[in-house]
Amino acid sequence: MRKITKLEAAKQTVQRKRVAAYARVSSGKDAMLHSLSAQISYYNSYIGSRGDWQLVGIYADEALTGTKEDRLEFQHMLADCREGKIDMIITKSLTRFARNTVTLLETVRELRLLGVDVYFEKESIHTLSADGELMLTLLASFAQEESRSVSENMKWRIRKMFEQGRPNTGRMLGYRLVDGALQIIPEEAEVVKMIFSDYLSGMGKNAIVKKLIRLKIPPLRSAEWQESTVYRILRNEKYTGNMLLQKTYHLDHISKKRMINHGELAQYYVENSHEPIIDKDTFNRVQREIDRRAEKSGLLHKQPTAFPFTGILRCGICGKFYRRRITHAGSKYMKAAWICPTFVNRGKSACPSRQIPEDILVRKTGEMLQAAEFDRDTLLARVTEIIVSAPNQLTYVFKDGRTEVAAWQNQSRRDSWTEEMKQAARERAAENAKRRRKNGNA
Repeated sequence: MRKITKLEAAKQTVQRKRVAAYARVSSGKDAMLHSLSAQISYYNSYIGSRGDWQLVGIYADEALTGTKEDRLEFQHMLADCREGKIDMIITKSLTRFARNTVTLLETVRELRLLGVDVYFEKESIHTLSADGELMLTLLASFAQEESRSVSENMKWRIRKMFEQGRPNTGRMLGYRLVDGALQIIPEEAEVVKMIFSDYLSGMGKNAIVKKLIRLKIPPLRSAEWQESTVYRILRNEKYTGNMLLQKTYHLDHISKKRMINHGELAQYYVENSHEPIIDKDTFNRVQREIDRRAEKSGLLHKQPTAFPFTGILRCGICGKFYRRRITHAGSKYMKAAWICPTFVNRGKSACPSRQIPEDILVRKTGEMLQAAEFDRDTLLARVTEIIVSAPNQLTYVFKDGRTEVAAWQNQSRRDSWTEEMKQAARERAAENAKRRRKNGNA
């Protein structure tokens, strides 16, 4: 009799491919939320329908630029790829992934070395396929040239409008553009008049911001009122009924960096082009007052610049980027510090964050970079962002995915005093003692 041995089949587990999706969404708030919601729903359904795929996450950046360095979620995704968390990335098209050929190919080649496939839906390209890179090179070059052509055509159209004395702006506080001309919006014009009047009465930009928020006057473009918004209103000659056209320009079609026009391109001044909101005398008085205050604080002749921590130091409470400001301007205690704009504009109840003296921030960052001196380029090359993660605590997020925490403490006033300040304090104390003795003997 033949003996038959029954064997149990070994259970086989299918290793599901870990798939992520990347999207760049509109920078308009409502449009961004709608687009992001639609794409999350789409990718959840698309990836979830595959039994051999597992959704890792959906990474989305605002469509402000196509450069790799400025996209935080893109950097987050790359960091996850380097840590071996992702096997494949799905994205809508080449232009959603990167705006220029160099960035695209550099990123794809790095991901190929990591064994990560990128699938471009519109072009139907898998980067790990045999002809993937050749197709990418050709298509990316076409996409970049198309972007350049569209940009140049738009620049030509705008410059022709300027030559004809027509504004390019479609909307500003107090005006709307109707048939190529600025038309006053009465209720908004009253807000503009109030801002100019308050500034001349002695109020600072921050005090005006707080007043606008308290009165619940909505800002026109940004999510909330900011000092820079008030400054631009106070400096805008269009409120006098005149226009200076082409004050700024975009550096190129890839970075889209806005530059101040210092004579690189022609400017056009159009007098009496529309009805004024502010008379010329008031406007000129405001300009003199702005310069007077800047002169007093020692900032008048300094060129605007991107400080090392601009756009990289983020509040861990509200998520806003810290801003640089000068404290005790015009006095011997004047110093630079970094502070959360939500705290400045809306107070401690909205964001109980703390300001950080710049000298401490520089010292701590130097310790993290292990460099006695550093500049913005050096910092951006190694650090993605610095998060003020807790009171007196900074979390450094590095490009390679590492995070390190640094604690800091404010110097006591005594420790921060110079020898000159100490000597002045001793002289004041001696003078006060002499005055008290004299009054006591009288």
